[in-house]
Amino acid sequence: MPAMSLAEFEALCRDEAPFCELFGFRVERFDETGAVVRLPFAPALIRPGGTIAGPALMALADFAVYAALLARIGRVPLAVTTGLTINFLRKAGAVDVLAEARLLKLGRRLAVGEVTMTAVGDDQPAAHVTATYAIPSSAVS
Repeated sequence: MPAMSLAEFEALCRDEAPFCELFGFRVERFDETGAVVRLPFAPALIRPGGTIAGPALMALADFAVYAALLARIGRVPLAVTTGLTINFLRKAGAVDVLAEARLLKLGRRLAVGEVTMTAVGDDQPAAHVTATYAIPSSAVS
């Protein structure tokens, strides 16, 4: 069972991180094993060449790791990204993109997550991400 509910996570994002609404992220799975987040297609996300812009995919990955982390540790709004590495593997065209995030390591002060992003309708990954989050000392029991 997750450390917080999806409804609690969505309320946290709405109340304390309203920028999340800019992309229209939709959390499709939120549990102790990780999170799956959908980036709905929007024409404003397309860059030259007809692909989803890299910054939108980076935001999706970062948000997905945040969801996976809070599903495990509960309400810790000040957990923050300290590093994110992305490898773009193939074009994500004018479709929704799914990001599947899981934690590779959860320590007292740092968490490392991994995200595989796939364009809907394509079974090959569009991008692979690793991200590190700092967990504030106030959250450590």
